[in-house]
Amino acid sequence: MGDKNVADYKVEDVAKFFLENVDAAIVVDPSTDSYNTIIKKGFLEKYLKESGSYHDLIVDLWFHFNDSNEKVSDDYQVFVDNTGIFKKKYSRKLKLFLGDEEEAHLVQLVVYPLSKSDKYFFILDEFDDDGSLQESLTNTKISTIQSSYLFSMYIDLVNDTTSSINVTEISDDVINYNLKYSEWRLMIVNMIWPEDKEQFLRRTDPEYLKKNFSRGRTASYDCMMQNLEGKYIWVKLIFSRAQTYSDDDYRFVFMVQDINENSVEILSTLKKYEAMAITDPLTSVFNHGEIEKQLNNALSLRKNDKEAVSVLMVDLDMFKSINDNHGHAVGDAALKDFAGILREMAVPCKALVGRWGGEEFVVICYGKNAKEAYALAENIRKKVEYFEFRDIGHITCSMGVTELRDDDTFEEAFNRIDKAMYDSKQNGRNKVTLL
Repeated sequence: MGDKNVADYKVEDVAKFFLENVDAAIVVDPSTDSYNTIIKKGFLEKYLKESGSYHDLIVDLWFHFNDSNEKVSDDYQVFVDNTGIFKKKYSRKLKLFLGDEEEAHLVQLVVYPLSKSDKYFFILDEFDDDGSLQESLTNTKISTIQSSYLFSMYIDLVNDTTSSINVTEISDDVINYNLKYSEWRLMIVNMIWPEDKEQFLRRTDPEYLKKNFSRGRTASYDCMMQNLEGKYIWVKLIFSRAQTYSDDDYRFVFMVQDINENSVEILSTLKKYEAMAITDPLTSVFNHGEIEKQLNNALSLRKNDKEAVSVLMVDLDMFKSINDNHGHAVGDAALKDFAGILREMAVPCKALVGRWGGEEFVVICYGKNAKEAYALAENIRKKVEYFEFRDIGHITCSMGVTELRDDDTFEEAFNRIDKAMYDSKQNGRNKVTLL
């Protein structure tokens, strides 16, 4: 066919060339959710089925991650049917993976709507090696630039439309969506973290955007949102109103930026400093300020919810002699071991442990009445008595126990438990007293 003069080529030659060279031709009918493959060659012969669901075909062709054949989560496939409607010719590049192959096949898709019909022709051609190489290099550059931006689109609030939608993890190309902004907003809210949904709906409301964005203004806020794998990550939602010449023109660019790694690191650092602020550095239990705050919380809970709450005050016996005879390093080691016993015995019982000061500790027992708290205190006392402390051997502790009352003030509750512990000391130590 290539030996003819250009003036000798006919329509029949074009049709013949097309039949010989196109890699795949598919006719689709969205109204019946069906397609039929007319031509398939090369790897597409294995990739494409003879016929099937048009919805499934769209999923196979581009609702997978850009660098693998792994499908996006089911939640995001709610947008599939909005991508398969075409009013005019449409073209885009696809990365398709056959089976477990690691290398993608780069394919050009062209959609031709059939006149006077809701049906389409899908024409697919695989790039040759040189084209694939150039395409790969181009995509690498684009991915480097867009790596932190997961999603972008253009919004026209007046006409309630979306356009130029790009989902970077699916494709470097703009994806064809036929979706109103009002529809998109109510669909995407299902991907927002439950506690952030109300804020998302408020900040994306068309009236809010019109009221709060002057021409050219950009604003953003952070929230948690499902990625295409169905995992919640931290993202920055960015709205920017176009710099137009009319106050009645409400067009916006909307972008979703992946800030998860940085946000997780910041939150981890904040939690570390929060823990440092409420933790006793020697024993790693709550410090005085935090256990006092927790005791006030327990009093409020007792008054409002009527839940039984009891408190233990625990003091190591003759601790001063340990520091005097063995040194403060040994004394510190004993306090660490002692705090470890309290955590081991109390925390599984829905209790909080804090260091009140020196060798005194407070244990707040939620859901335990006086009798139950007394039994826990006795178990702790026995555990301490038989424990082999480093460089010391055996030491004992004295405890006071009280159940909080509806009309207790902080001073009344504290004085009662302090007196109970004092009575244990006065009555020979290594005892538990309930008041």
